[in-house]
Amino acid sequence: MSDDRVRAVYDHLAATGERPVERTASRWLGEAEAVARDVVEGDLDPAVRRRRLETVADLLDNVAETGDEIADDHVAAARVHLEALRSES
Repeated sequence: MSDDRVRAVYDHLAATGERPVERTASRWLGEAEAVARDVVEGDLDPAVRRRRLETVADLLDNVAETGDEIADDHVAAARVHLEALRSES
């Protein structure tokens, strides 16, 4: 599992926190960011990392759009990295 891709997921989600996103989307994004941070910073077993990244993907499934085009781009990029990480496992 690529640490660079995991970091990219987190970085894109963290970037949405700097944007004026819709309130409901903000809650889901904040939770996804927290889980992604745990994966980046934690010394986790590979199986736990995979499950947590699946949790991030599940949380992002609740975000159709954010109300901010730049934040939407970050969410889309995070999803691309998550899909690539799924392919690696």
